Amino acid sequence: MSDTADAASGPVLEIDGARATIRLNRPKHLNRLQAEDLGELTKLFDRVEADPDIRVLVLTGTGRAFSAGYDLNSVAERAVSANEQQSAGSAFEVVVNRLEDLGVPTICRLNGGVYGGSTDLALACDFRIGVDTAEMFMPAARLGLHYYGSGIKRYVTRLGVDNAKRLFLTAQKISAPEMLRIGYLTAMVPVETLDEEVDKLANVLAGNAPNAMRGMKRAINEFVRGELDEQAADQRHRDSMRGDEIKEGIKAFAEKRAPKF
Repeated sequence: MSDTADAASGPVLEIDGARATIRLNRPKHLNRLQAEDLGELTKLFDRVEADPDIRVLVLTGTGRAFSAGYDLNSVAERAVSANEQQSAGSAFEVVVNRLEDLGVPTICRLNGGVYGGSTDLALACDFRIGVDTAEMFMPAARLGLHYYGSGIKRYVTRLGVDNAKRLFLTAQKISAPEMLRIGYLTAMVPVETLDEEVDKLANVLAGNAPNAMRGMKRAINEFVRGELDEQAADQRHRDSMRGDEIKEGIKAFAEKRAPKF
């Protein structure tokens, strides 16, 4: 995948077979997200989820950073506004939660630094593969911002209480090796092997049973939030035992070949 900068634009969608890639594309500003980008991301997520041929989504950035987060000028405008309105944080929160609940498995290709709200955007992906020169920074405490609740919960449930406190309350940067140690990164690689590692994982995910993965991802997310719909999860399990996917999976296993879902 090329990290070469195009003309700055909103998020760009690329589809290649079973894989969709959404690329944040404002490299001169470290892919800082503008207000209009949030609606576009939601539309792209909807488009990806509606296409049955897409089995995996990769989220990445153009240039030397993944993303500098949400535009602070927009946050500042709302902070001084006399009118009550949807906060920049709540608008961003909707997009991040939508990504987390996407039916297809998601990989964040961290081509560089990840800052502010984009740390939560990446954390909402199922997997994060990052270059060994990456760094992350959550500056909320320095800015006087109380981060939105679902983002804090994501940090706590993914990274643990102590790491969430460290990242939110100290507002200190951490390096890629530390991101790997605390579990923020699924894998850390040299920049020259980033695409190879992303391809490898994307191909594994694209080859697995899509309905089974969708249902199990939903159950895992619900369980982490303390919202598991046990009846629905049990029904999906029972349905899978009589579905086409398990028939093909068992047949492929017996024939010692890759399944074709």
